[in-house]
Amino acid sequence: MATTTFNHTIGTTYNQTGTSVFSRFINWCKGQQENRLIWLGVVVAGHGCVITPLTVLAVVMAGNSLVLFMLAIFAMAISLITNLAALPTKITIPAFALSILIDVGILITAALTSLHII
Repeated sequence: MATTTFNHTIGTTYNQTGTSVFSRFINWCKGQQENRLIWLGVVVAGHGCVITPLTVLAVVMAGNSLVLFMLAIFAMAISLITNLAALPTKITIPAFALSILIDVGILITAALTSLHII
């Protein structure tokens, strides 16, 4: 019985002219996989001991807004859950960056609330 094999070679070339900042950031995050435990320590200690207490203090000073408290807890939960689930750094580092952006937004809102601008 004879069999026929097809060996087709297709010459394709992919040239990416420019990369976005987001794709470069994600590629850098993928490259940080060997430093995953360092990032775990930075995220948990930095967020749990520095960023979240400062955010909660700002919320208390601005008048104890329940919405801002819930957002601060949510931002902390984003970082904590992704690290406790042992997800790769291409997910944990952007989640940490997102949680920092949420905390910065809370700090700005608390500052504007305490100045009676909002």
